[in-house]
Amino acid sequence: MDNGNVYNATTEPQAKAPRRFLSCTLRHLRGWRLPTKALQAILSLVAVICEEIVEDCIKCGGLYFFEFISCSAFLLSLLILCVYCTDVYETLGEDKVQKANLFAMPAIGAFFLLASIVLAVTSSGSAVESAACVFGFLASAAFLAEIIVEYYCRKQNVDRRPENPGNTQRATENQPLNKES
Repeated sequence: MDNGNVYNATTEPQAKAPRRFLSCTLRHLRGWRLPTKALQAILSLVAVICEEIVEDCIKCGGLYFFEFISCSAFLLSLLILCVYCTDVYETLGEDKVQKANLFAMPAIGAFFLLASIVLAVTSSGSAVESAACVFGFLASAAFLAEIIVEYYCRKQNVDRRPENPGNTQRATENQPLNKES
């Protein structure tokens, strides 16, 4: 007996939403995060541009180190901004993106601060080198400020967490339903 038409599958696979090519959204960058990310990218770019304008240097090691760090910081901040704004955020998951951001921002900020200090010490004093140094310090402050704000927000979320997590039982829940006499 052929039962193919009588019995149908009880569950149907859930259709995934069609993916748009290069879709961009700002819903993951709410509040203070969007201006901070934009400021990091802009200040890093201006530091790179100022560094590239320098025509001659006496001690070029500090300038080359600053060039490498500022360009890397700009590209990484742009990459993280793109991850937040595209479907890659959902693909990777919020937890992984937040964790990557939490580890990347202090590292970028610390290296940018170090490179700015090295450039300040080794610069020949030209106006363009000084401008690159100033924008380097401002960009490192933007990277480090995000970590401070993120830490403060996480600390507030931990303080607001209820005392009784979902899996623990309260005293009344441990009692039997029917009392035996």
